[in-house]
Amino acid sequence: MRISARNQLKGRIVEITKGATTAHVRIDIGGAIVTSSITNAAVDDLQLAVGKEAYAVVKASDVMIAID
Repeated sequence: MRISARNQLKGRIVEITKGATTAHVRIDIGGAIVTSSITNAAVDDLQLAVGKEAYAVVKASDVMIAID
């Protein structure tokens, strides 16, 4: 795979929850969990499954910061 996005986080899928049209895919990237919302069709097309390695690719034009 080659991709121009710089923020590629490799991990292992720990949970997939499918809804009516959208799935939430949770990836453990070394102790932290990243959650992605993608279509159920994308989950099926990519043959995603719990335990499979995957990349969370982050592409954002804005990054917000908050403090308590």
